[in-house]
Amino acid sequence: MTDNRFFRVRVAAITDVTPSFRRFTFAGSGLADYADPGYDQRIKVVFPSATATLDDMPTGDDWYDVWRRMDAAARPPFRTYTTRAVRNDACEVDVDMVAHEITGPASAWIANARVGDEVLLLAPVKPHEGVSFGIDFVPPAQTSAYLLAGDETAAPAIAVILEQLPADARGTVVLEVPHADDVAYLPQHPGFDYRVAARGAERHAHLVPQAKDAAAALVPEGLGADVEEVDIDSTLLWEVPRTAKGGAALKSAPLYAWLAGEAGAIKQLRRHLVAEHGVDRRAVAFMGYWRLGRPEM
Repeated sequence: MTDNRFFRVRVAAITDVTPSFRRFTFAGSGLADYADPGYDQRIKVVFPSATATLDDMPTGDDWYDVWRRMDAAARPPFRTYTTRAVRNDACEVDVDMVAHEITGPASAWIANARVGDEVLLLAPVKPHEGVSFGIDFVPPAQTSAYLLAGDETAAPAIAVILEQLPADARGTVVLEVPHADDVAYLPQHPGFDYRVAARGAERHAHLVPQAKDAAAALVPEGLGADVEEVDIDSTLLWEVPRTAKGGAALKSAPLYAWLAGEAGAIKQLRRHLVAEHGVDRRAVAFMGYWRLGRPEM
């Protein structure tokens, strides 16, 4: 298991990688101990607000229970992001965030942050040993092909996965982004076909059909399976198949699918892959990062 702790850091640099992806380089002496277990490592970023400072954030082992019991106005807001890069020697960490219209405290901070501003990062601590349950990319040891699909909120995680997969890995990445200039955000991998496009008038019009088409090309259609429906209006859409010890649920699979983004689209793709296309449900990780029509998650 990986231990986590809160790191108090300051913004050292802000880089607009593309119109929608803003890279925050965080610095702090404690980051020498920041662990990077790899792939799509999830972290929490705690932001100050007009009514709560970073000092108001509970940081003990029971921080979440304490935070939930606090008055809403007294609770510093936090959101989930992906570790983009770690430079322990320089005590720096990069986190890429999606810049969009202001809809809540996180998007407001992203739009208005300046060098020197402070946040808290809840992240793994070195030395890293064993399984990190903050990683949702858990493929079988033998995987013939990968399908990585999502919207802009999944792009930073997909980017790290592509950078860390071996050069002989094969698969397809399907990504829907807000602007044409965002298409260049992902790093290139020699074994992957890229189906990346800017969003048109209809959300998911690229993501859903292209992911279905990619699955058909990557693995033959199977017999299908029953899928337990998830009520995305009341339940978190999030499942990462694992063994009891946290490892991959299968030893081998012809296709491993990693799906993340808006919950409605991810639910639709999961149903197609498992129930209609016959992909083993133990080879499909799906994460509803946010819900259309709902405040920031």
